Amino acid sequence: MGKYNVTIGLEMHCEVSKTNSKVFSSARNEYSDLANSNIRPIDMGFPGTLPVLNKECVRMSLMMSEVLHCRQPEYVYFERKNYYYPDMPKNFQITQNPPEDCVGMNGYLDIIRDDNTTFRVGIDNIHLEEDAASMNHLYDTSTIDYNRAGVPLLELVTEPCIKSADDAVSFLEYMRTIYQYCNISEADTKKGQIRCDVNISISDNEELGTKVEIKNVNSFGGVHDAIVYEIKRQSELKDAGRYDEVEQETRRWDEESGTTIRMRSKVDAIDYKYFVEPNIPRYKVSKEWLEEIRKSIPELPYERKDNYITKYGLSDYDATILVKDKNISDYFEKCLELGIDAKIACNWVDVNIVGYLNKNEMDIIDFYLTPEMLKFIIDNMNSGTISSKQAKEVFFKVLEEEKEPKNFISKENAQISDASELESIIEEILKNNENQVNEYKNGKTNLFDYFVGQVMKNTRGKANPVITKELLHKKLD
Repeated sequence: MGKYNVTIGLEMHCEVSKTNSKVFSSARNEYSDLANSNIRPIDMGFPGTLPVLNKECVRMSLMMSEVLHCRQPEYVYFERKNYYYPDMPKNFQITQNPPEDCVGMNGYLDIIRDDNTTFRVGIDNIHLEEDAASMNHLYDTSTIDYNRAGVPLLELVTEPCIKSADDAVSFLEYMRTIYQYCNISEADTKKGQIRCDVNISISDNEELGTKVEIKNVNSFGGVHDAIVYEIKRQSELKDAGRYDEVEQETRRWDEESGTTIRMRSKVDAIDYKYFVEPNIPRYKVSKEWLEEIRKSIPELPYERKDNYITKYGLSDYDATILVKDKNISDYFEKCLELGIDAKIACNWVDVNIVGYLNKNEMDIIDFYLTPEMLKFIIDNMNSGTISSKQAKEVFFKVLEEEKEPKNFISKENAQISDASELESIIEEILKNNENQVNEYKNGKTNLFDYFVGQVMKNTRGKANPVITKELLHKKLD
């Protein structure tokens, strides 16, 4: 398998979910489980309806074009892509037609791998279009939900330049975070907001081999596994001398069997009879507007990661975990605003909070414990009111009962940090353990932990461990 030159190209579709309305319709642009609730007559292809371009969708598209180092057009315009399918009631899709002018052309994006090496992905184009309705195929019938019809969709097409499944997924994951950081999309695969087509070819030289397309892969794990399987399938055919069986075709990824399955041959490109959409005037992109969009680009994930490392001294590993999800990173940013030490906040977020979220399969936006509550717990721990162990117990109690942390911190469970109180407890313990004290003084220093344990037992775990150890050393040494 390793002897072949692998070439991968990606087509990433991401719904622009952060606008109030759809791209050419006034219908609400939001996810809904209630079918056919976010629709207008134009979404259904009713006669006499006309599209109206959503300027905010164009602004967000041009922002992504800038982030991807693309060339922007002088004018934005749209074309009709003509085809019949039940999920497209107009029998055409309003889209842009590369290589004609679209919102972004000829760009690139540099990706950092987990081992800190980088690779560059060439961007052929990124273009704005309307999404189709969604179809559900049941045992003996099919249903159509038009909520998705007309939802703004950004399609990003890479150059055929990616060399492995891991690199393909790294690129897609970083693109998802960019969409989130730029507040363009939730980019939630569970809501179907991201879909990918994967093009793969292998050859025994530097030239491109026969391209096989895998359509509509709905998860990044699926993209990885589909690529690995397809490389293996094509390699085995070539190894067996069956070159003619690797043909240009469209396949789909079947998660249950872990295989790609042939859908149709694709010898020639389909002629969609593109022509300019007559009902949407050309829209001039002024230099002033582009400059305004450039200035509005927020701090992106890699920039925020560098800031965490250089300004706050976090490790590369910790910073990577923090920036991977914008909502988690924003939670951490709020902790910093509240004055929590960066490394302490990072430890709580990366270990306790991310661990809890993963275990319970939830998003941090649904997380009950706010940064303000976390600060309250940490402040009580730093002041010695509670121990680090008690702090974690309070943390989980807050989440379990969904009550303020002050409800679980009281005089009864407060940590004992008063030196004179601890000193009298220690003197009593040493007095009752004379044999152990003599053994310690005769060189059996591992008994020190025994004395610490006795203090903790006597105080039911409430003794401040730092002060306890200092006083014990003072008494014993």
